[in-house]
Amino acid sequence: MPITFAVLGSGGWGTAVACLLAQHPDHRVRLWSAHPERAALLNAARENARLLPGVKFPDALRIEFDVASAVAGADCWVSAIPTAYLRATLHRFSGLCGPDVPVVSLTKGLEVATFRRPSEIISEVLGTEKVAVLSGPSHAEEVARGMPTSLAVAAPDGGFAMWVQQRFGTDRFRVYTNNDLIGVELAGALKNVIGIAAGVCDGLGFGDNAKAAMLTRGLVEMTRFGVAHGAEPATFSGLTGIGDLMTTCFSPHGRNRRVGYRLGQGEALAEVLAGPQIAEGVLTAKSVHERATRSGIEAPIMTGVYEVLHNGKPPLAAVQDLLSRSLKHERG
Repeated sequence: MPITFAVLGSGGWGTAVACLLAQHPDHRVRLWSAHPERAALLNAARENARLLPGVKFPDALRIEFDVASAVAGADCWVSAIPTAYLRATLHRFSGLCGPDVPVVSLTKGLEVATFRRPSEIISEVLGTEKVAVLSGPSHAEEVARGMPTSLAVAAPDGGFAMWVQQRFGTDRFRVYTNNDLIGVELAGALKNVIGIAAGVCDGLGFGDNAKAAMLTRGLVEMTRFGVAHGAEPATFSGLTGIGDLMTTCFSPHGRNRRVGYRLGQGEALAEVLAGPQIAEGVLTAKSVHERATRSGIEAPIMTGVYEVLHNGKPPLAAVQDLLSRSLKHERG
Protein backbone atom coordinates (compact mmCIF):
# COMPACT_ATOMS: atom_id res chain seq x y z
CA MET A 1 0.00 0.00 0.00
CA PRO A 2 1.45 3.43 -0.92
CA ILE A 3 2.82 5.64 1.85
CA THR A 4 2.08 9.35 1.64
CA PHE A 5 4.57 11.96 2.83
CA ALA A 6 3.76 15.66 3.34
CA VAL A 7 6.95 17.73 3.06
CA LEU A 8 6.44 21.17 4.58
CA GLY A 9 8.80 23.75 3.09
CA SER A 10 9.87 24.11 -0.54
CA GLY A 11 13.41 25.40 -0.01
CA GLY A 12 16.37 23.56 -1.45
CA TRP A 13 16.57 20.90 1.27
CA GLY A 14 12.83 20.28 1.44
CA THR A 15 12.69 19.96 -2.34
CA ALA A 16 15.67 17.59 -2.44
CA VAL A 17 14.18 15.29 0.21
CA ALA A 18 10.76 15.38 -1.46
CA CYS A 19 12.37 14.28 -4.74
CA LEU A 20 14.33 11.58 -2.91
CA LEU A 21 11.21 10.16 -1.28
CA ALA A 22 9.18 10.33 -4.49
CA GLN A 23 11.61 8.06 -6.30
CA HIS A 24 10.40 5.08 -4.25
CA PRO A 25 7.64 3.24 -6.16
CA ASP A 26 5.52 2.86 -3.00
CA HIS A 27 5.72 6.55 -2.01
CA ARG A 28 3.43 9.45 -2.80
CA VAL A 29 4.81 12.87 -1.87
CA ARG A 30 3.25 16.31 -1.50
CA LEU A 31 5.59 19.30 -1.32
CA TRP A 32 3.98 22.28 0.40
CA SER A 33 5.08 25.84 -0.34
CA ALA A 34 4.09 28.74 1.90
CA HIS A 35 3.88 31.09 -1.08
CA PRO A 36 1.18 30.60 -3.75
CA GLU A 37 3.23 32.21 -6.50
CA ARG A 38 6.18 29.93 -5.74
CA ALA A 39 3.93 26.88 -5.66
CA ALA A 40 2.57 27.84 -9.07
CA LEU A 41 6.09 28.18 -10.49
CA LEU A 42 7.17 24.83 -9.05
CA ASN A 43 4.10 23.16 -10.45
CA ALA A 44 4.47 24.70 -13.90
CA ALA A 45 8.21 24.04 -14.27
CA ARG A 46 8.25 20.69 -12.42
CA GLU A 47 11.57 21.74 -10.91
CA ASN A 48 12.88 24.19 -8.32
CA ALA A 49 14.68 26.30 -10.90
CA ARG A 50 15.74 28.93 -8.36
CA LEU A 51 17.55 26.58 -5.97
CA LEU A 52 18.00 23.25 -7.75
CA PRO A 53 18.03 24.02 -11.48
CA GLY A 54 17.87 21.03 -13.78
CA VAL A 55 16.50 18.61 -11.15
CA LYS A 56 13.14 17.45 -12.50
CA PHE A 57 10.39 16.39 -10.13
CA PRO A 58 9.39 12.70 -10.14
CA ASP A 59 5.82 11.95 -11.23
CA ALA A 60 4.92 10.91 -7.66
CA LEU A 61 5.66 14.43 -6.36
CA ARG A 62 2.73 16.84 -6.12
CA ILE A 63 2.98 20.55 -5.29
CA GLU A 64 0.56 22.01 -2.77
CA PHE A 65 -0.19 25.46 -1.38
CA ASP A 66 -3.41 24.69 0.49
CA VAL A 67 -2.57 23.65 4.06
CA ALA A 68 -5.32 21.08 4.48
CA SER A 69 -4.71 19.45 1.10
CA ALA A 70 -0.98 19.16 1.78
CA VAL A 71 -1.37 16.97 4.87
CA ALA A 72 -4.73 15.26 4.37
CA GLY A 73 -4.30 11.55 5.04
CA ALA A 74 -0.49 11.79 5.09
CA ASP A 75 1.25 8.89 6.83
CA CYS A 76 4.27 11.01 7.77
CA TRP A 77 5.00 14.72 7.85
CA VAL A 78 8.45 16.07 7.03
CA SER A 79 9.34 19.55 8.33
CA ALA A 80 11.83 21.50 6.24
CA ILE A 81 10.88 24.93 7.59
CA PRO A 82 13.69 27.26 8.74
CA THR A 83 13.88 27.68 12.50
CA ALA A 84 13.05 31.39 12.42
CA TYR A 85 9.66 30.63 10.79
CA LEU A 86 9.03 27.18 12.25
CA ARG A 87 6.68 27.98 15.12
CA ALA A 88 4.52 30.48 13.23
CA THR A 89 4.28 28.26 10.16
CA LEU A 90 3.41 25.11 12.10
CA HIS A 91 0.55 26.94 13.81
CA ARG A 92 -1.16 26.88 10.40
CA PHE A 93 -1.16 23.07 10.66
CA SER A 94 -1.79 22.65 14.40
CA GLY A 95 -5.43 21.65 14.12
CA LEU A 96 -4.69 19.06 11.45
CA CYS A 97 -2.18 16.90 13.30
CA GLY A 98 -3.20 14.10 15.64
CA PRO A 99 -1.05 12.93 18.58
CA ASP A 100 0.06 9.84 16.65
CA VAL A 101 1.15 11.56 13.43
CA PRO A 102 4.90 10.97 12.94
CA VAL A 103 7.01 13.96 11.96
CA VAL A 104 10.58 13.98 10.63
CA SER A 105 12.46 17.23 11.20
CA LEU A 106 15.07 18.39 8.70
CA THR A 107 15.52 21.78 10.40
CA LYS A 108 18.86 22.85 11.91
CA GLY A 109 18.89 25.73 14.35
CA LEU A 110 17.69 27.02 17.72
CA GLU A 111 14.80 29.35 18.50
CA VAL A 112 16.28 32.61 19.76
CA ALA A 113 13.64 33.61 22.30
CA THR A 114 13.20 30.17 23.89
CA PHE A 115 16.34 28.16 23.03
CA ARG A 116 13.99 25.41 21.85
CA ARG A 117 15.29 22.80 19.45
CA PRO A 118 13.19 22.20 16.28
CA SER A 119 11.89 18.84 17.55
CA GLU A 120 10.67 20.55 20.74
CA ILE A 121 8.86 23.24 18.75
CA ILE A 122 7.23 20.58 16.57
CA SER A 123 6.01 18.65 19.63
CA GLU A 124 4.73 21.80 21.34
CA VAL A 125 2.82 23.21 18.36
CA LEU A 126 1.54 20.03 16.70
CA GLY A 127 0.96 18.04 19.88
CA THR A 128 2.81 14.94 18.70
CA GLU A 129 5.61 13.18 20.54
CA LYS A 130 6.53 11.00 17.58
CA VAL A 131 9.30 13.20 16.20
CA ALA A 132 12.55 12.15 14.55
CA VAL A 133 15.48 14.30 13.47
CA LEU A 134 17.38 13.57 10.24
CA SER A 135 20.75 15.33 10.11
CA GLY A 136 24.29 15.11 8.82
CA PRO A 137 26.50 16.28 5.92
CA SER A 138 23.86 16.71 3.25
CA HIS A 139 23.90 19.58 0.80
CA ALA A 140 20.65 19.69 -1.15
CA GLU A 141 22.52 20.31 -4.39
CA GLU A 142 24.21 16.90 -4.09
CA VAL A 143 21.32 14.87 -2.69
CA ALA A 144 18.96 16.09 -5.41
CA ARG A 145 21.40 14.86 -8.06
CA GLY A 146 21.86 11.42 -6.53
CA MET A 147 25.37 11.92 -5.18
CA PRO A 148 26.32 9.54 -2.31
CA THR A 149 25.31 10.87 1.11
CA SER A 150 25.20 9.48 4.65
CA LEU A 151 23.15 10.89 7.53
CA ALA A 152 21.82 9.86 10.92
CA VAL A 153 18.28 9.78 12.28
CA ALA A 154 17.55 10.18 16.00
CA ALA A 155 14.25 9.70 17.80
CA PRO A 156 13.05 8.81 21.30
CA ASP A 157 11.12 5.99 19.65
CA GLY A 158 13.73 3.57 18.30
CA GLY A 159 11.13 1.84 16.14
CA PHE A 160 10.27 5.11 14.41
CA ALA A 161 13.96 5.83 13.82
CA MET A 162 14.34 2.45 12.13
CA TRP A 163 11.25 3.13 10.00
CA VAL A 164 12.75 6.44 8.84
CA GLN A 165 16.04 4.67 8.15
CA GLN A 166 14.28 2.20 5.87
CA ARG A 167 11.92 4.64 4.15
CA PHE A 168 14.40 7.44 3.51
CA GLY A 169 17.40 5.27 2.72
CA THR A 170 18.44 4.38 -0.83
CA ASP A 171 21.55 2.97 -2.48
CA ARG A 172 22.87 6.57 -2.63
CA PHE A 173 21.38 7.91 0.60
CA ARG A 174 22.56 5.88 3.59
CA VAL A 175 20.85 6.51 6.94
CA TYR A 176 22.25 5.44 10.33
CA THR A 177 20.24 5.43 13.56
CA ASN A 178 21.37 7.40 16.61
CA ASN A 179 19.99 7.45 20.16
CA ASP A 180 21.14 10.98 21.03
CA LEU A 181 18.36 13.31 19.85
CA ILE A 182 19.69 16.29 21.84
CA GLY A 183 23.22 15.88 20.53
CA VAL A 184 22.14 15.41 16.92
CA GLU A 185 20.06 18.59 16.98
CA LEU A 186 22.60 20.70 18.87
CA ALA A 187 25.43 19.56 16.58
CA GLY A 188 23.37 20.51 13.54
CA ALA A 189 22.75 23.97 14.95
CA LEU A 190 26.21 24.72 16.36
CA LYS A 191 28.14 23.68 13.26
CA ASN A 192 26.47 26.53 11.37
CA VAL A 193 28.05 29.06 13.73
CA ILE A 194 31.48 27.50 13.25
CA GLY A 195 30.78 27.47 9.50
CA ILE A 196 30.49 31.25 9.57
CA ALA A 197 33.85 31.42 11.34
CA ALA A 198 35.35 29.19 8.64
CA GLY A 199 34.05 31.53 5.98
CA VAL A 200 35.59 34.50 7.79
CA CYS A 201 38.96 32.70 7.68
CA ASP A 202 38.61 32.24 3.94
CA GLY A 203 37.36 35.78 3.36
CA LEU A 204 40.30 37.25 5.23
CA GLY A 205 42.69 35.20 3.10
CA PHE A 206 44.01 32.95 5.85
CA GLY A 207 45.54 29.59 4.98
CA ASP A 208 44.95 25.95 5.83
CA ASN A 209 46.71 26.22 9.18
CA ALA A 210 44.31 28.80 10.56
CA LYS A 211 41.22 27.06 9.21
CA ALA A 212 42.24 23.66 10.56
CA ALA A 213 42.88 25.13 14.00
CA MET A 214 39.58 26.99 13.96
CA LEU A 215 37.64 23.88 12.93
CA THR A 216 39.34 21.72 15.57
CA ARG A 217 38.83 24.18 18.41
CA GLY A 218 35.33 24.89 17.13
CA LEU A 219 34.50 21.21 17.49
CA VAL A 220 35.76 21.36 21.08
CA GLU A 221 33.36 24.24 21.74
CA MET A 222 30.46 22.41 20.09
CA THR A 223 31.10 19.33 22.21
CA ARG A 224 31.52 21.33 25.43
CA PHE A 225 28.31 23.23 24.81
CA GLY A 226 26.38 20.11 23.81
CA VAL A 227 27.47 18.01 26.78
CA ALA A 228 26.48 20.85 29.12
CA HIS A 229 22.97 20.58 27.67
CA GLY A 230 22.60 16.82 27.91
CA ALA A 231 24.22 15.59 24.69
CA GLU A 232 26.54 12.62 24.42
CA PRO A 233 30.14 13.62 23.52
CA ALA A 234 30.49 10.78 20.98
CA THR A 235 27.77 12.35 18.82
CA PHE A 236 30.10 15.22 17.95
CA SER A 237 32.66 12.88 16.42
CA GLY A 238 30.03 11.32 14.15
CA LEU A 239 28.15 12.24 10.99
CA THR A 240 25.96 14.89 12.62
CA GLY A 241 28.97 16.46 14.36
CA ILE A 242 32.33 16.55 12.63
CA GLY A 243 30.84 15.15 9.41
CA ASP A 244 28.36 17.99 9.03
CA LEU A 245 30.95 20.47 10.28
CA MET A 246 33.37 19.55 7.50
CA THR A 247 30.86 20.06 4.70
CA THR A 248 29.74 23.36 6.20
CA CYS A 249 33.27 24.69 6.61
CA PHE A 250 34.71 23.63 3.25
CA SER A 251 31.95 23.31 0.67
CA PRO A 252 31.11 26.15 -1.75
CA HIS A 253 27.45 25.13 -1.29
CA GLY A 254 27.52 26.10 2.41
CA ARG A 255 25.31 29.12 3.09
CA ASN A 256 26.85 29.82 6.50
CA ARG A 257 30.40 29.62 5.20
CA ARG A 258 29.37 31.99 2.40
CA VAL A 259 28.06 34.51 4.94
CA GLY A 260 31.37 34.44 6.81
CA TYR A 261 33.38 34.68 3.61
CA ARG A 262 31.55 37.79 2.45
CA LEU A 263 31.89 39.39 5.88
CA GLY A 264 35.61 38.64 5.80
CA GLN A 265 35.74 40.31 2.39
CA GLY A 266 34.33 43.48 3.95
CA GLU A 267 30.66 43.34 2.92
CA ALA A 268 27.95 44.57 5.27
CA LEU A 269 25.78 41.98 6.99
CA ALA A 270 22.53 43.41 5.59
CA GLU A 271 23.87 43.04 2.07
CA VAL A 272 25.10 39.52 2.74
CA LEU A 273 21.71 38.38 4.07
CA ALA A 274 19.73 39.83 1.16
CA GLY A 275 19.90 36.59 -0.86
CA PRO A 276 17.12 33.98 -1.23
CA GLN A 277 18.58 31.34 1.10
CA ILE A 278 18.62 31.46 4.89
CA ALA A 279 21.84 31.00 6.86
CA GLU A 280 20.63 29.47 10.12
CA GLY A 281 23.92 30.23 11.90
CA VAL A 282 23.20 33.97 12.06
CA LEU A 283 20.34 33.63 14.53
CA THR A 284 21.79 30.52 16.15
CA ALA A 285 24.89 32.52 17.09
CA LYS A 286 22.70 34.91 19.07
CA SER A 287 20.81 32.12 20.84
CA VAL A 288 24.00 30.21 21.68
CA HIS A 289 25.81 33.30 22.93
CA GLU A 290 22.98 34.17 25.30
CA ARG A 291 22.84 30.63 26.67
CA ALA A 292 26.63 30.23 26.94
CA THR A 293 26.93 33.54 28.79
CA ARG A 294 24.15 32.62 31.19
CA SER A 295 25.57 29.14 31.82
CA GLY A 296 29.23 30.14 32.02
CA ILE A 297 30.24 27.93 29.07
CA GLU A 298 33.52 28.97 27.46
CA ALA A 299 33.00 29.34 23.69
CA PRO A 300 35.42 31.99 22.36
CA ILE A 301 35.00 31.19 18.66
CA MET A 302 31.21 31.23 18.79
CA THR A 303 31.40 34.40 20.89
CA GLY A 304 33.58 35.99 18.23
CA VAL A 305 31.04 35.07 15.54
CA TYR A 306 28.28 36.62 17.65
CA GLU A 307 30.28 39.83 18.08
CA VAL A 308 30.86 40.12 14.32
CA LEU A 309 27.26 39.38 13.40
CA HIS A 310 25.33 41.22 16.08
CA ASN A 311 27.65 43.86 17.52
CA GLY A 312 29.38 44.94 14.33
CA LYS A 313 32.87 43.88 15.37
CA PRO A 314 35.34 43.82 12.45
CA PRO A 315 36.16 40.19 11.52
CA LEU A 316 39.92 40.76 11.74
CA ALA A 317 39.58 42.23 15.23
CA ALA A 318 37.61 39.17 16.32
CA VAL A 319 40.37 36.89 15.03
CA GLN A 320 43.06 38.97 16.75
CA ASP A 321 41.16 38.70 20.04
CA LEU A 322 41.08 34.90 19.69
CA LEU A 323 44.81 34.71 19.01
CA SER A 324 45.70 36.98 21.93
CA ARG A 325 43.85 34.94 24.57
CA SER A 326 45.92 33.65 27.49
CA LEU A 327 47.92 30.49 26.83
CA LYS A 328 46.46 27.21 28.03
CA HIS A 329 46.57 23.42 27.72
CA GLU A 330 44.96 22.08 24.51
CA ARG A 331 42.34 20.05 26.37
CA GLY A 332 41.12 23.13 28.21
